[in-house]
Amino acid sequence: MKSSIQLLFLSICLLFTVTSCKKTTKKDNVEQEDTYVADNYSKQEVDVEMRDGVTLHTTIYAPKDVSKEYPILMQRTPYSSRPYGAGNFRKQIGPNIHLMKEGNIIVYQDVRGRWLSEGHYENMRAYIPNKTSNEQVDESTDTYDTIEWLVNNVENNNGNVGVWGISYPGYYATYATIDAHPALKASSPQACIGDFFFDDFHHNGAYLLSYFRVTSLFGTPRPNNDQPIDTAWYTFPDLQTEDQYQFFLDAGPLKNLNSFFEYETVDTPTMRPEGVTDDYFWNELKEHPNYDELWQSRGLIQHLDKSKSHVATMIVGGWFDAEDLYGPLETYKNIEKNIESYNTMVFGPWDHGRWARRNGRSLVGNYYFGDSISEFYQENIETKFFNHFLKGDGDKNSGLPEAYVFDSGRKEWKEYDSWPPEGVEKQTMFLSENQELTSENRKVSGIQFISDIKKPVPYSEDVKTVFTPRKYMTDDQRFAARRSDVLVFETEVMEEDLTLAGDILAKLKVATTGTAADWIVKIIDVHPANSETNEEMQDHLKMSNYHLMIRSEVLRGRFRNSFSKPEPFIPNKKTDVTIKLQDVFHTIKKGHKLQVQVQSTWFPLIDLNPQTYVENIFKADEADFKTQTHTVFTDSNIEFSVLK
Repeated sequence: MKSSIQLLFLSICLLFTVTSCKKTTKKDNVEQEDTYVADNYSKQEVDVEMRDGVTLHTTIYAPKDVSKEYPILMQRTPYSSRPYGAGNFRKQIGPNIHLMKEGNIIVYQDVRGRWLSEGHYENMRAYIPNKTSNEQVDESTDTYDTIEWLVNNVENNNGNVGVWGISYPGYYATYATIDAHPALKASSPQACIGDFFFDDFHHNGAYLLSYFRVTSLFGTPRPNNDQPIDTAWYTFPDLQTEDQYQFFLDAGPLKNLNSFFEYETVDTPTMRPEGVTDDYFWNELKEHPNYDELWQSRGLIQHLDKSKSHVATMIVGGWFDAEDLYGPLETYKNIEKNIESYNTMVFGPWDHGRWARRNGRSLVGNYYFGDSISEFYQENIETKFFNHFLKGDGDKNSGLPEAYVFDSGRKEWKEYDSWPPEGVEKQTMFLSENQELTSENRKVSGIQFISDIKKPVPYSEDVKTVFTPRKYMTDDQRFAARRSDVLVFETEVMEEDLTLAGDILAKLKVATTGTAADWIVKIIDVHPANSETNEEMQDHLKMSNYHLMIRSEVLRGRFRNSFSKPEPFIPNKKTDVTIKLQDVFHTIKKGHKLQVQVQSTWFPLIDLNPQTYVENIFKADEADFKTQTHTVFTDSNIEFSVLK
């Protein structure tokens, strides 16, 4: 098994920081790329004092050319500002290679309670409005205090600061805009977490079991009374198998996983209270299954009315980001709704953080979208944004559109003055009998399927173990369409293009013989039989009739009326379940078909629902899990946002 620090960088951190520079084939050029930062930048490590006396470890890379002044570009991260030590340099710094090579002061900071920074770490630290003392601190005050120190102590800075970050660092980039320092001129939250009940570890109340293995990254206390440390203090569970589906099926109820979070490295009493573990994040997950005060207080979306109008924002996301799609979309929409400021969005055909890479052919999983898409973004969008607001006039005439979005069906960039674009209309399609997706509501009937608790529908046909699954977002869904517990509805072959641009609302009418159920809806682009297979396709698949999943979502049925107040189903009673699917921008092209799949398990992406109501699924017993029969009625419909 690889060390925990290797696993961290392989599975997570490489996509939360800027990845390695694109290298040439000649050895001397490779060496030049590897030493570019050391050759052209000086490095300084300082501990910046916050208003409450806690110091945060901060690494500053400044151009050796001191003949001019530079903006400061900063990333705050829980994933380490390493490498530590005066003689140790990153191979690439900044948001992209262009911003590195043209010269900027690049700053990385370990957030409070992580790595070499003092203080106690809180996962998604709650924002404190109306602070009354210097002891009331949050990520907003820490960012403010850091910027204040930087602009007053770093030589050759021009007084303008920008922040950026991907995923958790993207969350901190959003946080920086709230009660922002006057010197903060630009922020680019990318794949930014918005609320942990809808991003990453939950989707609409359903626990993402697939994230189980990274829980300790956020929940293991630092040793020695929370003292700073420069090496990883957490470990990841070793499942001792390459078959994740079978592992979790054999493990049984979630409470059987508690033993994975009893750490030898943490000082704990000999006798723990029943169900309590050493991992405080796992404890929070299982003790707070509903959208209660804990999760509500940590959400950032509801505080974006406090973002400052002098900060220009560019929200970046991937249409196929399995981890953080809710966050960037809701961040953009809520800043747009609340603040009169420069606010734009960029969404491309990427999975989590892929826009920070430079790898030529652009794919998500098996699906190829084109060449040099990330490189185009870095050079023509990201660099242009930061240069305009940190080095240029800084007015709203940046030369960039309000929405720079990639049509993942036509495989091309589009520019719009708003998102969704003008001209979008709602179009309703019904889940009809005989597997038809129709524009009219035909005779109402019920379509039944058995949800076998021992044979849940897999989210992927791949046999593997993964830390944070990503490729399934574009996986071929034929394997699911051929199961009896997955309902399929599709149109006739399209006679003209149909462009979906905006959110999707699944208005299901369902029933179950039990008292609990999950509901999953998938939107699929069925390709023609003569579609050409790309070279990266898995050997057992062909593009012929490929079922490309373009959007999917789950709703834990107990939360159909309220995420805070769950309620059981009444057995066999027809019930409304409405699921909001996140925005898409995808053209179902002429000759393709639009398909909808409905199912009730999605394993082990999400945990198993017992299908009998219990107060807390994390504490359910084996006997609570029951096979049930579910019904979907044909007056169920899907409301699409269609660009005319």
